[in-house]
Amino acid sequence: MGERQEESERQEESERQEESERQKESERQKESERQKESERQNEGGHLWSPWRMEYLQANKDEPEDAGCVLCRIRDGEEEERVLARTDAAFVVLNKYPYNPGHVMIVPNRHVGDLEAVADEELLDMQRLVKRSVAALREEMAPHGFNVGANLGRIAGAGVPDHLHWHVVPRWGGDTNFMPVVGQTRVMPELLQETARRLAPRFADR
Repeated sequence: MGERQEESERQEESERQEESERQKESERQKESERQKESERQNEGGHLWSPWRMEYLQANKDEPEDAGCVLCRIRDGEEEERVLARTDAAFVVLNKYPYNPGHVMIVPNRHVGDLEAVADEELLDMQRLVKRSVAALREEMAPHGFNVGANLGRIAGAGVPDHLHWHVVPRWGGDTNFMPVVGQTRVMPELLQETARRLAPRFADR
């Protein structure tokens, strides 16, 4: 009788241990799946465009006395990319976009430090940001936007001495996104076509 009871207790303990191991293995699998999903989301949270290497090379090849590219656009160069102008700022399509409709809001004054921007300039730029989001939303129906500025070359500013805001429309399918890092897909559209589509939206505002 005593032996049977001991055997029964050993079997119950063995079953409890096996159940505990199954639960631990299940938790390990769930954690592994959560980690993989997190990695996939991180990969999709960035934008990547292969043609932006052309931008890096173009900057390298420009002569030192070429001057500020944003000042040249302000003064009339590549006017076909400019979508709107005000007294203090302008909106221009990014020549090497992360996504179709990627625009920059640029102050007319050559200024690189945010704290050096006058209140009137800042207000004008923010109005153009709002106007850009409205125009892009109306014409291209994106699911969201990235809006912001890179302050300093270490932060990713391509033209660090001339401050500018970026407005980048985003779509749910652009993430596998974009790369921008890793297995990313970009929705292609020629700049001329983007400008043709957006210009009337800005003219209406």
